Amino acid sequence: MGTVNSRRSPRRSLETSAITALAPVVAVAPVWLLSLAVWWLPFHFAFDVPFWLFAASHLAAGVLLFLRPVQTWVLAPLLGARRPRRDEQVLLATAWRPVLQANDLPRQRYVLAVLPSNELNAFACGGHLVVVTTYALDALPRDELSGVLAHELSHHLGLHTVALTIGQWLSIPVLLLARIGFFLQSVAAAATDSFARQSRVVTAVGRTIAGLLTLVSWVFLSALVLQNALANAVGHSSELQADRRAVEMGFGPPLAMALRRVAAEFGDARPVTWRERLAASHPPARTRIARIEALLRRRARSAR
Repeated sequence: MGTVNSRRSPRRSLETSAITALAPVVAVAPVWLLSLAVWWLPFHFAFDVPFWLFAASHLAAGVLLFLRPVQTWVLAPLLGARRPRRDEQVLLATAWRPVLQANDLPRQRYVLAVLPSNELNAFACGGHLVVVTTYALDALPRDELSGVLAHELSHHLGLHTVALTIGQWLSIPVLLLARIGFFLQSVAAAATDSFARQSRVVTAVGRTIAGLLTLVSWVFLSALVLQNALANAVGHSSELQADRRAVEMGFGPPLAMALRRVAAEFGDARPVTWRERLAASHPPARTRIARIEALLRRRARSAR
């Protein structure tokens, strides 16, 4: 395991990535308001609820995602994660303990969850949630797992996950409305083909309705695509900043080893086309390794 610095690593601080991560939130906000207006209409007719109160209630519910009990019992299951089993808890505890000690943090402050997956991955979400895949638990030695956990803790300490979580919460009503729109479009198209073949007028009306539903659905879906592309673009800097903080904690070498394992087992093709670059949520593993090694060399020279 990498030697942990005797100097305590800094606590939570607002990094530039936490600010640039607001871009996807700003991009999805107008469409979120539009989709929320659609959901609000039946509530308004039934209970005379003003729109501002409906929207504020949705935002307030999103704030609850930053509470540890909600992250344990609601957010983690929504992400497909679960509480660690006893054997997994032992593996996580032994790798997590030195990371917490390096930052002088209590064990109960963060929530660890396990995602059943064949990918070697981990991610941070909300204000305290750290999720590790089952494959990562099985494949990574303890020191490399500590390096990965240090990287994910760095996201929390840099406040990178705040805007990300808010953006994901705002996208839920947009996504649901887009899916309903595509479903209704399919129903309208099927009904037109089945029952309106003998009437050109009815066929034209049915196809017009199906086309309008498709158009509306694509408007909402396009906003989500833009949000995801912006999130990937700004997410690259947050990954590099989290790597830097992990190096400052003293976990640079094991994190680099874990990244080498990822590159060896899953490949590390550099995105070439603009579509590939927009779809890439992380910088290439070899790029991150090179930056980590450069930071380690710089720290070694300054320590002489």
